[in-house]
Amino acid sequence: MLVSAKEMLQKAKAGRYAVGQFNINNLEWTKAILLTAQEMNSPVILGVSEGAGKYMCGFKTVTEMVKCMIDELKITVPVALHLDHGTYEGCYRCIEAGFSSIMFDGSHYPIEENVEKTKELVKVCAEKGMSLEAEVGAIGGEEDGVVGMGECADPEECKQIADLGVTMLAAGIGNIHGKYPANWQGLSFETLAAVSEKVGAMPLVLHGGTGIPADQIKKAISLGVSKINVNTECQLSFAAAVRKYIEEGKDLQGKGFDPRKLLAPGVEAIKATVREKMELFGSVGKA
Repeated sequence: MLVSAKEMLQKAKAGRYAVGQFNINNLEWTKAILLTAQEMNSPVILGVSEGAGKYMCGFKTVTEMVKCMIDELKITVPVALHLDHGTYEGCYRCIEAGFSSIMFDGSHYPIEENVEKTKELVKVCAEKGMSLEAEVGAIGGEEDGVVGMGECADPEECKQIADLGVTMLAAGIGNIHGKYPANWQGLSFETLAAVSEKVGAMPLVLHGGTGIPADQIKKAISLGVSKINVNTECQLSFAAAVRKYIEEGKDLQGKGFDPRKLLAPGVEAIKATVREKMELFGSVGKA
């Protein structure tokens, strides 16, 4: 059964740990993350970008796959199925498809329009028992064609959006999607502390969790970050493991070309990455 991310994130904020959002791209990805969450007894958020939703034949297909997998694999830890960086239209498609959580990325709208659309989605999500994430200040890097430079959010604007009744807030604090460049300045803890003070008990979300040093992750959690998004790191470890398998010629031995065998090292690599992140975030044993 899918749950909203509300309770798991409130517990995380109170307990000073963070729940990982791991993006899913296909069946292997989903299975690897669910099994690891169960093994680590950790709550988990499965993130789906609009591009990944399209790739997996629509949000309804994704919802059904995840629900059936939870049953089949006997997953008992809390699992939220969450739209990542949703457009206004995408949010409604996911609400219809049975997601338990959505992110409305209104960061590119003027603040008045962002507020108006967020208000409306707060109402719809409350009626459906879903959690809603909002964003203030674009997160850097490229995500589904939207390019941002790792800006820092305005704490006043964060309060304005938080006060609308969203469940969690993603605030730009110099973080970016994808690999971090060599000249990256690091997270702005000054911004994070100011935002945290303004929004009080609201769980904060850190996007672009790949490549942020462990000490900065821990500091961010201590300042109120309760949800951390990881995607690129799983993709890189998956690709490296599959590459190794092929470079070693294992796909040419016996039935090594069978996709189940070919992708198996990649699946194990995703599991290892997720395990490592759950330990770093402090969510192990918190289900």
